[in-house]
Amino acid sequence: MEHKDLPEHVEGPERQDGNVEYKLYLGSPSEDRLERLATQMRYRLAQGGGEAFYELGVSDEGELVGIEEDSLERALSTFEKVAKIAGADWRITRKVKGKSGVVVEIHVRQKLETPVQIIVPLLGNVDSGKSTLIGVLCTGELDDGNGLSASKVARYLHEIVNRRTSSVSTHLLGFDSEGKSVNETLLDPLSENQVYLKSKKVVVFVDLAGHERYLRTTLKGVLGHTPDYALVAVASNMGTVGTFKEHIGISTILGIPFCVVITKIDLDRYNYKNTLDSVVRLLKLPGVNKIPVVIDSVEDAILAARHMSSGRITPIFSVSNVTGEGMDKLKTFLELLPPRLDWEKQASLPFVLYINDKFMVKGTGLVVSGLINQGSVSVGQEVLLGPFKDGSFREVKVKSIHVNRVNVFTSRAGQIASLAITNADYAEVEKGMVILDRGIKPIATRQIQADVHVLYHPTTIKPGYQCVIHLQTHRQPARIIRIEGREALRTGDKGRVVFWFMKKPAYVVETQTLIFREGRTKGVGKVLSVYPLSPSAS
Repeated sequence: MEHKDLPEHVEGPERQDGNVEYKLYLGSPSEDRLERLATQMRYRLAQGGGEAFYELGVSDEGELVGIEEDSLERALSTFEKVAKIAGADWRITRKVKGKSGVVVEIHVRQKLETPVQIIVPLLGNVDSGKSTLIGVLCTGELDDGNGLSASKVARYLHEIVNRRTSSVSTHLLGFDSEGKSVNETLLDPLSENQVYLKSKKVVVFVDLAGHERYLRTTLKGVLGHTPDYALVAVASNMGTVGTFKEHIGISTILGIPFCVVITKIDLDRYNYKNTLDSVVRLLKLPGVNKIPVVIDSVEDAILAARHMSSGRITPIFSVSNVTGEGMDKLKTFLELLPPRLDWEKQASLPFVLYINDKFMVKGTGLVVSGLINQGSVSVGQEVLLGPFKDGSFREVKVKSIHVNRVNVFTSRAGQIASLAITNADYAEVEKGMVILDRGIKPIATRQIQADVHVLYHPTTIKPGYQCVIHLQTHRQPARIIRIEGREALRTGDKGRVVFWFMKKPAYVVETQTLIFREGRTKGVGKVLSVYPLSPSAS
C-alpha cells in the first residue's frame, strides 16, 4: 500500500509563528541571554497552547547540522536553565543523526495551575469499538472480547445490554510530566477529579453514538464541544461501512483535524489489509484531500503529533483492544498532541456557555453543564440565561462551579463546566439555551440568513423546505422561507438562504457554523445575519 511519508525531521526554514523553535546550539549564554531565550520559549508555548517542540542542532533554514556528543550535555544543561526560568517541563522525544553530530527533538510543556487540555470526540460506525477503545485507554486494562471495557464507560444500562452508545459522555485520560498515564496509577482510573488534579496534560474523550438513528446526538456532541481534534474508529472486520464515511465528512466540513484508528486487528489480518487500503483511498478523495500516514512506530506517532494541527495529514493507527497491540503508539500520539484552539484569546472575551445538559442535584438544585466557548465565570457572579420561549433573558446567579467533578471558584474558556444556578426552574431550562455575561445585551431570534452548501439532497430544495438545524448544542426544526437569487438548490449547490426557526427563539451570532439535515439530506452553513425576534415570518 502506498502512502506519503512525513518529512524526516523538519519542514523548511523556521517560522516566526507556531510552537516549533530551531536552535543550532545553545552554549553557555549570559544571564541576559538566558532571559531572552526564556521569553522566546514562553512565546512558543503560548503559540502551542502550553506545549512546544524544540529542535537542537538545526539551523534557521531547517538544515540538520547536529551537535557534537561532547557539547550536547552542555547544550542540554543550558536548555534546563531556560526551561526553569520560563516555568516549563521538558523531555527528549527523539534523536536523529545530523551532518556533524546529533539532532535532538525536545517536547516542552508549560507548568500551569490547571493541566493542558485537548478535546477529542470519538466518531465511527456502530460496533467499531469506540467505547471499548476509550475504556482501554482510560483504565489501562485490556478488553475481554465481550464488552468488558465498554461497560466501564457506559452511561446507561441499555447501552451495556445493547452494546451501543446512544448518549454523549466524557472521559479523561491524563498524563504526568514524563508522558506516563496518570489513570493507571489511580485506584479508580475513571475518577475525573483525581485524573484532573494529578495530570499535566488531559485528553477529554467525548464518546459519541455511531448508529445513524443517533446522528442528531452525535452532531450535538461535536458542535457542542468545539473539538481540537477528532478520532474516527473503523473495525478491521467490517470496513468503511455505515456512518464511517459520513463522520469523516463531518470532520472535514467542520475543519477538525482527525486521525483514523483501525480496531479489532487481532480478528482477521486479511480483512484488516482490505480495510486499511479502503481507508487510504477514502482519505485521498477530492472531497477529503488528506495525506494518509500509516503509523508503524512510536517515532511515526511523535512526528504525526507535531504536524496534526495543520489539518493536512491524517494518521492511521492500528490497534487491538484485546491484545493491546498498537496502544503505545496511540497513547504517545495523544500525549504529544498540542491544543489547536486559542483558548487564551477566547478567555479574554465576554462569558458564553451553551447548555449541553441539565440536572437536579439534591441539596444544590438546578445544575447546567456545557463547554465555556469564551470568557470566564466565577462563583457569585450574576449572568443571563435564555432565551426562554417568549424570547426573554433572565438574570441568574452562579452558586457553585465544578470542572471535571472538582469544585472550583472560577472556570474559563475551553473547560467543560457544571454551574449550579438560582432563579430558574428545571422544567423551563432546555438544552441549547445559553448563559451569557450581562454586558453582552443578547438578542433572541427566530430568523437567520446563512450561506449554505448542500452536501446531499435527492431532489431540489425550494422555499418552504423543512429541516432540522444544529447550531452549538441548539437543535430544532426550521423552514427555508427564502433562497436569494435562485429558485432552488440541489446536491453540491451553494447559496444564500433565510431560515425560520419553527418552535422557539434561539441565541445565534454571526459567523457561527450550522448543520442542517432531513432524512438523507445533509448540508452545512455559516450564519451571515441575525434578525431580531418578530411575531411571524412572511
